[in-house]
Amino acid sequence: MTAGGNRRVVALVTGSHFVNHSYIVMLAPLVGVLAARFDVSIAAIGLAIGVQNAVILLLQLPFGYLSDAYSRTLVLAISLTAGTLGAALTAAATSYAWLIAAQFVVGVGVAGHHPAHYPLLASATSDASRGRAYSVHAFGGAVGLAAPFAVVAATTALGLSWRVAIGAIGVLGAVYSAFCLLQFRAVDDDITRPGLAERPDERPTLRSIPGRIRSLFRTLVASEGILGLTLLAFLTSVAAWTIRTYTPSLLANGYGLPDGTASALTSAMLAVGAGLILAGGSLTDRIGAGPVVIAGYAALVVVAALLATLSLPLAGVVVVLLLSGSISFSRPARSTLADRLSARADLGKNFALVTIGISLGGVVAPPAFGYLIEAVGLGASFAAVAAVGALSLGLGWWVVRDAGPDASAGAAVAGDD
Repeated sequence: MTAGGNRRVVALVTGSHFVNHSYIVMLAPLVGVLAARFDVSIAAIGLAIGVQNAVILLLQLPFGYLSDAYSRTLVLAISLTAGTLGAALTAAATSYAWLIAAQFVVGVGVAGHHPAHYPLLASATSDASRGRAYSVHAFGGAVGLAAPFAVVAATTALGLSWRVAIGAIGVLGAVYSAFCLLQFRAVDDDITRPGLAERPDERPTLRSIPGRIRSLFRTLVASEGILGLTLLAFLTSVAAWTIRTYTPSLLANGYGLPDGTASALTSAMLAVGAGLILAGGSLTDRIGAGPVVIAGYAALVVVAALLATLSLPLAGVVVVLLLSGSISFSRPARSTLADRLSARADLGKNFALVTIGISLGGVVAPPAFGYLIEAVGLGASFAAVAAVGALSLGLGWWVVRDAGPDASAGAAVAGDD
C-alpha cells in the first residue's frame, strides 16, 4: 500500500480503539447512579464491570488465533458489532441481571479489538514508525476512555438520565462501526489477512482443538519476555481500572466535589493522559522503550500516593489528577516491546496474551477495590494502588533488563517485517 493507505489503516484502527474504549468504561462514571438505580452496592456495579472483563479475558486467545490464521477484519467486525449491541442493551437495562447480561455482550465485542488492531498496525507500518503508530492508536483509546466521563458530565448538567448518556455513546459507536468496516473493504489483503504461507494447512476439527491449544500455550510459555509483559499489563490494569473507576468517588466523597465536576475532572485527567501517550510514542521511537517504561511507572507511584493522602488543596488535586494521566505514558513503549519480542506470525496471539493481563486486571480491580473502599476507605485503597505501582516499577525494570538491546534501541533497530 501507499504511505497514504497505511496512514488510513492507522486512522481507522485508532477510531475503532476510541469506540471500544468508550464501551469499556461507560459504566465507570455512573457507578453511584447505577448502584442507587438498581438498589445494589458499589461493589456490585464493580462486579458488572468485572464480568465484561472476564469475557474479554476468556476470548483473547481464540480471537488472536482467528486474527493470525484467517482474517483480521473479521475479528474487527465481530468486535465493533457486538460492542455496539452491548451498549444498546446497557442503555435499555431495567434490572441488575439485565445489566450483567449487557456487559457480557459488551465483553464479547471488546475482546476482539486488540487481537485485530495490533496485527493491522504492524502490517501497515515500518519498524521506524511503529512506536508512533502505537502511540496514535493508544491516543485514540485514551480519548475513548475520557469520552464517557465527558458525556456523563454534559448529560448531568442538562438534567438528562444515565440512559441518554450510554445511548449517545452507542449511537456514536454504531455510526463509526459502519463507516470503518466499509472503509476496510478497500484495504489490501496482505494487511487485513495473513499470507497464505502463514495459514494452517488444515481446517481445525473438534478433535484437533486440544492439541492446538497445548501447542499454543507451549509457544507462549516459552517466551519469558511476553509473559513478563503480560504480568506487567495485569498490574498496570489493576491500577488504571481503580483510578478511572473510583476517582469520581474519590473526588465526590473524599474531597466533597459535586458529581458533575468530579466526572469532568476525571475526563480531563484521561484527556491529558491521551496527550502523554503521544509524547511516550515519540520518545519510544527516539530513545527506546526501556526508559519510557520506567518513567511511566515511577510517575504512577508518586501520583497514587499523593491522591491517597485525601488532604491536598483543591488546586493540588487538579494538578495531580492531570498528572494521573502519566499512567498511559508508557503504553506505546510496552506495545513496542511486545512487537519486538514477537515473530510476525504470532503478533495476534502475543498481543492477545498481553491483553489477557489487561483484562484480568479489569476483572479483579473494580469489584476488589469497590469492596476495599467500603471496608477501609478511599485513602487506604488508593495507597494500595501506589503499592501496585511500586510492584509495576520493579517488574518493568526486570522486563526491560531481560529484553536487552530491544528495550534500549530506538528507530534504528531493524524489524522483522
